[in-house]
Amino acid sequence: MDQKVLMTIASQMVSSGKGILAADESSGTIKKRLDSINVESTEENRRNYRELLFTTDGIENYISGVILFDETLRQSSSSNIPFPELLSQKGIIPGIKVDMGAKELALSSGEKITEGLDGLRERLQEYAQLGAKFTKWRAVIEINEELPSQFCIDVNAHALARYAALSQESGLVPIVEPEVLMDGIHTIDRCKEVTEKTLKAVFHELFKQNVLLEGIVLKPNMVISGSECPVQADSKEIAIKTVEALLRCVPSSVPGIAFLSGGQTDAFATQNLNAMNALDSYPHPWELSFSYGRALQAACLKAWNGDSENLTNAQKVFSHRCKCNGAARNGSYSEKIEQEISVS
Repeated sequence: MDQKVLMTIASQMVSSGKGILAADESSGTIKKRLDSINVESTEENRRNYRELLFTTDGIENYISGVILFDETLRQSSSSNIPFPELLSQKGIIPGIKVDMGAKELALSSGEKITEGLDGLRERLQEYAQLGAKFTKWRAVIEINEELPSQFCIDVNAHALARYAALSQESGLVPIVEPEVLMDGIHTIDRCKEVTEKTLKAVFHELFKQNVLLEGIVLKPNMVISGSECPVQADSKEIAIKTVEALLRCVPSSVPGIAFLSGGQTDAFATQNLNAMNALDSYPHPWELSFSYGRALQAACLKAWNGDSENLTNAQKVFSHRCKCNGAARNGSYSEKIEQEISVS
């Protein structure tokens, strides 16, 4: 592996004022998205929707990279330009989701392990040939009164590190995504406890397996109240507790942290990122960025509604969400920016 190339790409992925679009929904997930607007999940409809996103004017000002699904990486625009090439022409780095999803963890009821290590080396080599420059692997950690077990955290951390090492071997920057789910009644303090325990295990494994930390991007959850918790923390508390957890667990050699939205509403995910970047009392060594899926796409998908006549408005809505999160990257997002858009 060329360490300098990995470090350069990783830094570009967390460039100031920019973040990453997660457009790597699995076949089942994209079907749910399209079902919500009564559009059949055919290959052509999926291609049309992704092309809508990728060809939106000016998103390269706010989007540094796009995570693609296997199918999408192999597709082309209506003008027959392969999507990785189309993105690269706009100065956007193409990436690829490489895990095979979270499955039941053997001998640990209610917990998950992410699969996909078998044959990964060969798949990575093919993805690099198809134009991918980075990869993504998501681990899922659930919280309840008993969970997560240390066993679950450890096996997922080990798999994340194996994936990261294989990615770097192939010259690809790994996005390391340990997601502590927000589903449940747990408090923000419980989320912080589990998040810290998870991050410590992940970086322990990354170090043991010789992963170049300067050549990765971390994609964690924010430290946030459980979705069913009676007391919901506000953006200021989320910002402080998230940055505190990261300062305790994430080495300064990591170039950037691109948060997942994890089921938050569009505006709340933006507000929380903005609050972190607006903190004066918690200096941090890494870029605090975003890698959102639904929080960037939901409003655009609704505006499109599967109708080509809605293309312009849908792209306008998508561009606005990108702009809002670009502003949150330096703490300058505001209600005024949020209300700027006017869709006809």
